[in-house]
Amino acid sequence: MLQGLELTEWFAAGSPLESCLDGFAPRAGQAEMAQAIADAISAGEDLIVEAGTGTGKTLAYLVPALLSGHRVILSTGTKTLQDQLFHRDLPTVSDALGRPAKTVLLKGRGNYLCLHRLATARQADLSGDDAAALAIVAQWSLKTRSGDIVEVEGLSEDSPIWPRVTSNQENCLGAQCDFYDQCHVVAARQAALSAQVVVVNHHLLLADLLLKEEGFGELLPGCDAVIIDEAH
Repeated sequence: MLQGLELTEWFAAGSPLESCLDGFAPRAGQAEMAQAIADAISAGEDLIVEAGTGTGKTLAYLVPALLSGHRVILSTGTKTLQDQLFHRDLPTVSDALGRPAKTVLLKGRGNYLCLHRLATARQADLSGDDAAALAIVAQWSLKTRSGDIVEVEGLSEDSPIWPRVTSNQENCLGAQCDFYDQCHVVAARQAALSAQVVVVNHHLLLADLLLKEEGFGELLPGCDAVIIDEAH
């Protein structure tokens, strides 16, 4: 409960959400879904929800997740939805609730600039489009804080420059890397350890489960609840 409101009152007429969210309208199904999610988080139980188009599923799970005070992992089906949830939906709902929360966006290592591989690529004899693309990445590398390559404008997702400046499990040098203290992947994972909400995608979530199952470590921090959006 916050500001004297029960959970379902956040979804009723006159809710503070009404003035903060465009198109907000009371929906009985949305309130019911939110309460079921809140109860499942509180009890540590499993819950499967099927809700039709227009129910407002994102809001129905974000509100109880943020109000719970628990550590929650939110998983989406695509990186595009992941970015939308982190950059738009979460800040909007958090502000509307008056409940600031530390949130972290976490992706697989191939989505982050590798400073070691960037330095190696800059020593290579590139020309034409590859050289131009590398120049764009190099300039961006001086100002990015996250290292998330989605920030780079003017380069397509399938640009041949990306495999040259990102790492994978096979070519990552780990703690032996000269740039380890500046590594964007390490920084993102460390930030996730102290976050209330960590936003991932299904690929990373399942990769983490596989590593844990096989006893080879983990990619994601521990949490109290996992909410899987569009689990089907």
